[in-house]
Amino acid sequence: MILFLVLGVLVVCFIGVWVFEARRARRRSAQGADSPLWPDAVQLLTGFGTNFLDALGIGNFATTTSIFKLRKIVPDELMPGTLNVGHTLPVVTEALIYVSIIEVNPATLILIIAASVLGAWVGAPVVARWPRRTIQIGLGSALIGAAALMLMSQLGLMPIGGNALALGGVRLVISLFGSFWLGALMTLGLGFYAPCMIMVSMLGMNPAAAFPIMMGACAFLMPVAGIQFVRRERYSLRPAFGLTLGGIPGVLLAAFIVKSLPLGAIRWLVVCVVLYTSTMMLRSAYLERRKQARSAAGK
Repeated sequence: MILFLVLGVLVVCFIGVWVFEARRARRRSAQGADSPLWPDAVQLLTGFGTNFLDALGIGNFATTTSIFKLRKIVPDELMPGTLNVGHTLPVVTEALIYVSIIEVNPATLILIIAASVLGAWVGAPVVARWPRRTIQIGLGSALIGAAALMLMSQLGLMPIGGNALALGGVRLVISLFGSFWLGALMTLGLGFYAPCMIMVSMLGMNPAAAFPIMMGACAFLMPVAGIQFVRRERYSLRPAFGLTLGGIPGVLLAAFIVKSLPLGAIRWLVVCVVLYTSTMMLRSAYLERRKQARSAAGK
């Protein structure tokens, strides 16, 4: 209950900052309040579909990045902020569900959450200051990493794990160190779920315990990272709003009605799409470098 209370306060702060900063940014913009705010059908369906799959354990960052990149919905440099802001409230919804129904040691859960939040707090301001090309390289590399983790899962190369519901001693220290860096990398666009599941399984925990850990950690670190991106206006408002509005119903449908799907074929499709998107992201970074070189030569 204390954990949920703290999460509630954090979510209220996130919503308050988002609403205040969004209204202020719209007043300052060239188009002002006349610019469209309500997301279109593609943005809403993206939020619904990616968070539906997220609640089933696939993750939503890589899939959302692929859709946004292929449809040219969000500029590359605004992608990490849009992902972290837009997916925050759907992921909080997931956490409230899974932390309640799956048993895990509270001390282990709270310490891992704290480490991941600290990583996000350190990482988000750094990523928010990066130029476009650095974001393209970082996000392209992160997508390759995500595809590799998905491929390991499909080929049965991920560790099976043990039966533990708690960590202590050296294993706890390792999990905290890993969670810090996963929280920092998540602000770049690398999903938290697959790396977290691998980490806790390698440390001997029951893989089912990864669900409340990874969803609880994301529920706390994403508002923290999201506030940083919102305050620096390093995200795209309308698509992020679409992820939120479409995502919450997707989570509820997956968690309470569908509950499970034959996800093997879907994961193979996601791997292919994510690899293609990472290639396009790195290609964009290469073209950006050539453009900068030509511009410098012209001067």
